[in-house]
Amino acid sequence: QVQLVESGGGLVQAGGSLRLSCTASESISSMNTMGWYRRAPGKQREMVASITRGGVTNYADSVKGRFTISTNSAKNTVYLQMNSLKPEDTAVYYCNALLLLWPPGPYWGQGTQVTVSS
Repeated sequence: QVQLVESGGGLVQAGGSLRLSCTASESISSMNTMGWYRRAPGKQREMVASITRGGVTNYADSVKGRFTISTNSAKNTVYLQMNSLKPEDTAVYYCNALLLLWPPGPYWGQGTQVTVSS
């Protein structure tokens, strides 16, 4: 079973930046898709960004132009660079993976808290 470990969350002022990392316990070349989701207090979990094995990215409208998802295969890591952060970006951010092989998942990390102060 794939293990996903997130890091990089924290407290930042509005307009600041953070970079989240998610390291997988196996090669990300075996992943069909990897992504970042978030859950804000009192809200449902929502997709933030995703990247396919072929490098195709997808972003929520609310983060387009501010967030960038990328991968480093040598480190089995997916990143989420978050710039121009807003208080409404405050949430627990979760890493997600779908595998090429069975069982495909989804697999989830434990989450990392991002808090943006105004």
